Amino acid sequence: MKNPGMNGMNSLDKEALDYHSAYPAGKVEVVSSKLCSTEKALSLAYSPGVAAPCKEIAKDPDKVYDYTTKGNLVGVVTNGTAVLGLGDIGPLAGKPVMEGKGVLFKQFANINVFDIEMKTATTEEFIAAVKALEPTFGGINLEDIKAPECFEIEERLKKEMNIPVFHDDQHGTAIISGAALLNACIVTGKKIEKIKLVMNGAGAASVSCAKIFISLGVNPKNLLMCDSKGVIYKGRTEGMNKYKQEFAVETKDRSLLDAMKGADVFIGLSVAGAVTAEMLKVMADKPIVFAMANPDPEIDPMTAKKARPDVIMATGRSDYPNQVNNVLGFPFIFRGALDVRASQINEEMKLAAVHAIAKLAREDVPENVSAAYGGATFSFGPEYIIPKPFDSRVLLWVTPAVAKAAMDSGVARKPITDFGAYRDRLEALQGVKTGFVRSVIHRIMDQAKEKNLLLPRIVFPEGDSSKVIKAVHRAVEEKFMIPVLLGSPAEIKRRIAEFGFDNLSNVEIINPADHPKFQEYVQNLYEKRKRKGMLLRESQRLLRNPDYFAAMMVDSGDVDGMVTGATQNYADCVRPILQIIGPGRRKTASGLNIVMFKDRLLLFTDTAVNINPTAQQIASIAIHASRVAEYFGIEPRIAMLSYTNFTSHGESPAKMLEAAEIVRKNYPHLKVDGEMQADTAVNPDIVKRIFPFCEIKDGANILVFPNLDSGNIAYKLVQQLGGGEVIGPFLMGVKKAANIMQRTCTVDDIFNTVVMTALEAQALKDNQSTKQV
Repeated sequence: MKNPGMNGMNSLDKEALDYHSAYPAGKVEVVSSKLCSTEKALSLAYSPGVAAPCKEIAKDPDKVYDYTTKGNLVGVVTNGTAVLGLGDIGPLAGKPVMEGKGVLFKQFANINVFDIEMKTATTEEFIAAVKALEPTFGGINLEDIKAPECFEIEERLKKEMNIPVFHDDQHGTAIISGAALLNACIVTGKKIEKIKLVMNGAGAASVSCAKIFISLGVNPKNLLMCDSKGVIYKGRTEGMNKYKQEFAVETKDRSLLDAMKGADVFIGLSVAGAVTAEMLKVMADKPIVFAMANPDPEIDPMTAKKARPDVIMATGRSDYPNQVNNVLGFPFIFRGALDVRASQINEEMKLAAVHAIAKLAREDVPENVSAAYGGATFSFGPEYIIPKPFDSRVLLWVTPAVAKAAMDSGVARKPITDFGAYRDRLEALQGVKTGFVRSVIHRIMDQAKEKNLLLPRIVFPEGDSSKVIKAVHRAVEEKFMIPVLLGSPAEIKRRIAEFGFDNLSNVEIINPADHPKFQEYVQNLYEKRKRKGMLLRESQRLLRNPDYFAAMMVDSGDVDGMVTGATQNYADCVRPILQIIGPGRRKTASGLNIVMFKDRLLLFTDTAVNINPTAQQIASIAIHASRVAEYFGIEPRIAMLSYTNFTSHGESPAKMLEAAEIVRKNYPHLKVDGEMQADTAVNPDIVKRIFPFCEIKDGANILVFPNLDSGNIAYKLVQQLGGGEVIGPFLMGVKKAANIMQRTCTVDDIFNTVVMTALEAQALKDNQSTKQV
């Protein structure tokens, strides 16, 4: 039977219902963070092992943060009396929103959440119930509670609990709109202390916004708050309460239209359609309008732009510029508060978040943010005054600022002693790859200091590529390498200026044909290749190709490494490297990908160079990969992969068996076995049950593939479908540091390749006789 409630439903509603009802229903689940699939693990997780942490906590209550998830667990609590724009729909109907809030906490700040929907009859009941939950949580996020009860609930709980309590509907909107207001004033040239600001709506969010705006410099006499009865003025009695009374001012204005005359700023936290085009027309020049009613704003942005082309507009919607989205605030504020074990979230911490968000919006926007929004570009200005919700840098800007404010204001019980290390830890929350790359950068910098090494100089043949310039800008900001860009100096300088990258203003730019060593390089290339059919004229022609010129710079020792491939075919890029730099003696050039999961790191090879290598070549490739593992402190466990387990029937299995025997004979200390299937290689349980004779007992960490097809397909499938984070491919087996990217690479991919190339170049400079990375 058709549900009559479905009649007239729009497509988004239908899609949302399908999304939430798909098995399993809802949006959250509880997953164990520890192994619990063996009898031994179960004895540690529960009885009898669990008694040990219980006894430690009983002796010292603070140990609860060491042995349980309390320090990273927030309760999202509601009574369902003011759910989104839906009103008092009750705790059950509010549960989908609370689950969604938990998803956002986890997605953006890796904070675990239990959503709690409370069926309470009075404010006192609600307060008592939340207080009773204090042993469970590290913080409480109050959500969707109507005013004025929400004010009393938060005030009481902050006073009576010793963990952070934060009503996001009040403060989240205030923090984000505060940051947007600071930047809107910068864009329009208005002085915040002189603006006339009108607010429509006098609920929880409005009151908190007004307080934040005053803290940021707005003159209270110039702030007019309106509700459904009109302007809140001194002497008004109808519909007043103590929270509204705080914002009553001396004024003759009585209606919203009266208040809007000459106003610089309008803040809407009310209902759709509350503002008309006529109201905007009476505002001051360059009006700032934040119409934040959900789901429909107080005035449609297109209508506002038509009435006032000079307007700076913000809404709560994602389909318009300048979305005031609370997700820019609460995950990162709680992250900072939890990490210093703050007893509360105070005004200093909120203001620190405001200023951090505002400052971030004035920074250059990286490519990965644009990619998350369909390739749209963003730069500080009228249509970009606050960061986008999917800007991963918000965690790195807001969280440390909040943590430091907690420390400075005296509410932090576990102060951070090293903010550099703390930032690295936060960065690692964004993915295993991010944390790994950060550790490599530290390694480069530490070794340069300890061994008094010069920073590696890396040449980029595609110096005029926008992606390359952006990656180089980021690398120079990190100060772990020195770039050399090849290409037209005029074009490269134009692009650098266009991006506003001041740190690249003095970067070395070379036009190959104009370089003083051009003829010397021509002669050197000719000498290298004359017995392979190259004529002097061809050498001269090839050296005008930036990839050939870059390879010659590396081979001659004029730079320490090269990175290419962002705009070209892999084969075209690898050819000059192999012809000029070449593989080491009795070495095989090959491609290596580092594939990272939450609990392990794997090396995949060969993924880029050899179409169908011989057993001897495969053995050489495996040995090179083992040196990479050893360089990172990993004991190599090499699996020679095939489609069979230890039978060697067929050409490919026989080849892989022979390769394993070659490695074992020449390097008996290495753990190597094969041929074997991929599941056997990575699953120790299969080895234990079926192949106890296998030399690899704990799972392989180096996977060597029989041909290029299998290696390339495997790492790309793992990357796209298996949840693995991939860096590479890197070129192993050549004499100097030279790496080639895929043409599909992003700025992040280029940056990661630059980091690894710099490490490799540094290792070679430090008297490393073989290619390590």
